[in-house]
Amino acid sequence: MSEETKALNFIEHIIEEDLANGLAKDKLRFRFPPEPNGYLHIGHTKAIGISFGLGETYNAPVNLRFDDTNPSKEEQEYVDAIKRDIAWLGYQWENELYSSDYFQKLYDWALQMIKDGKAYVDSQTSEAIAEQKGTPTQVGKNSPYRDRSVEENLDLFQRMKAGEFPAGTHILRAKIDMEHPNMLMRDPMMYRIMYAEHHRTGNDWCIYPMYDWTHGESDYIEQISHSLCSLEFKPHRELYNWFKEHVYQYAEGDYPMLPKQREFARLNLSYTIMSKRKLLKLVEEGVVSGWDDPRMPTISGLRRRGYTPNSIRQFIKKVGVAKRENVIDVSLLEFCIREDLNKTANRVMAVLDPVKVVITNYPEGKEEWLDAENNQEDDSAGFRKVPFSREIYIEKEDFKEEAGSKFFRLKLGGEVRLKNAYIIQANDVVKDVDGNITEIHCTYDEDTTKKVKGTLHWVSIKHAIKAEIREYDRLFMHESPDSDKDKDFMEHLNPKSLTLKTGYLEPSLAEAKVGEQFQFQRLGYFNVDDDSTTEHLVFNKTVGLRDSWAKQKPKTQNNPGQNKTKAPQQKRSAISVIQQLGKKYTNVPEAKQEKSKAEIIKLAEEVAYEELEPLFGTAVKKVGTRIATLIALKVLLNKGLERNEAIDEFIAKAKADKNELLVAEASEL
Repeated sequence: MSEETKALNFIEHIIEEDLANGLAKDKLRFRFPPEPNGYLHIGHTKAIGISFGLGETYNAPVNLRFDDTNPSKEEQEYVDAIKRDIAWLGYQWENELYSSDYFQKLYDWALQMIKDGKAYVDSQTSEAIAEQKGTPTQVGKNSPYRDRSVEENLDLFQRMKAGEFPAGTHILRAKIDMEHPNMLMRDPMMYRIMYAEHHRTGNDWCIYPMYDWTHGESDYIEQISHSLCSLEFKPHRELYNWFKEHVYQYAEGDYPMLPKQREFARLNLSYTIMSKRKLLKLVEEGVVSGWDDPRMPTISGLRRRGYTPNSIRQFIKKVGVAKRENVIDVSLLEFCIREDLNKTANRVMAVLDPVKVVITNYPEGKEEWLDAENNQEDDSAGFRKVPFSREIYIEKEDFKEEAGSKFFRLKLGGEVRLKNAYIIQANDVVKDVDGNITEIHCTYDEDTTKKVKGTLHWVSIKHAIKAEIREYDRLFMHESPDSDKDKDFMEHLNPKSLTLKTGYLEPSLAEAKVGEQFQFQRLGYFNVDDDSTTEHLVFNKTVGLRDSWAKQKPKTQNNPGQNKTKAPQQKRSAISVIQQLGKKYTNVPEAKQEKSKAEIIKLAEEVAYEELEPLFGTAVKKVGTRIATLIALKVLLNKGLERNEAIDEFIAKAKADKNELLVAEASEL
């Protein structure tokens, strides 16, 4: 291995080990295999970054393969959007491929599987098949059609392809083992009848291969060395291997290398929905304007909002590659775009909630064009000219008639500096009949060397240009909008996720082009929207200058002398409480053990398998934690979790232990 091995992530360690064991470096080949049934979202960027990043690291080809096996949900629009998004992120694929390219070969291999007695046509209803599958704790039952002759299976399958049967009357299943502990291995479906026009093959086919059959064999045909996917596919690995090993017998000469599937934790983001089905619902019900609505977590939406390829790539780099699922705070993504735009976006002035300021001692009709620095972070950005005149706009919140000593903006009798211009003092106000301030009368001082604490942005009213400003907030108010069992995710929508304003901008922005990004000084970063025209400028707020959401989080009171009610502490996660109960489990009386067990069972309802699996590696001497893990695992299995190799290994190890309590819990599984 190289000297940098210590800094490698676990996938790179696997690759380095394979290379050390004889895999030729020129045999390395990766792929990114999206299903064209929706737009790519921020969650996909991790898989994109891993696969294409490995391609860059090892100078290996990366295929872009569309797993297009479900024509009822797939469209060319999605194919085009996916290609556009990946290219925008700065990645290049070696080959553009489609699973539909392999439909004939997959069909031929399926025929061979039938001839070898490894597949059969089942004519039961989907309900009957599901019932016979059993449960994680109960074995399945063989289909009454499982022992059909090879001749009958071949005849039926060929007639399925010919379109002789209605949809739902027959399916092709692999013949594996209906008592297998992994439910995915209980005679999985390989083909179903579907009369739907495919976006590439039209109506050439009326039977379509299932994902598990197609995906692994497509990897095999393309001679992918490492098939990388997210953790939910870990239970599928056994089936992935079963299929490829059988097909290897038919094609060893043409395709000598067997791919290796390995899984990583997918990207979960707070306040964000990652399900394409749910994102489609937002689009179809008009909650958002489309897949590229700037509130959407799609790559298209992020691009339109003003996110940059570099900010997203830096975000993925900071998130890293892990084996365990976790939720990343969306504020990290916002930090990355702030950090990037701070270096690249020119500073300009805009007022979004204006109040008129009249500088009474400035000559009427006079105007000046003052120098303004474009970006102090970029020495090459240079300067621009901004106009100054007797009447200007400032933000309403930047003025108070009376204010305390900690208010460093404009107040009656107080002075502030106008950015790139003069120092002004507020002397008087004009109000309407309702008492609202309509004008602030000030005087200016040409001596700009004076020290004043406040600096305000402004625009000259005479020269200001109008623009539509779209300010965005989180689309959901709940940190995990699709995790609430009692509410539909739509109930967590933020009714104030979009606010429309009229902004008054300095004239240098008159020629701003779609996609250009600016920092509106003291307000945030803004991007010229796709809807913008020279006659009607439209800006999207990308992100504020600071994390405004951090201020909304409850703060604990540190001063014991204060009588204010303390903000509630953040609730501990269920898995951490289970661990804590486990630590004490073997050191308490039997009655307390039963109480702890009941609590663990209740808490396990809130735990995901990805949180529990890391506890399988608990040290042997930590018996209590292992017992707690077994209790929680039983709950998950009863809820339908499919057993896999890791679960079986953990249970077997517990059964072989000397501790009677541990053995007893393991024996129940």
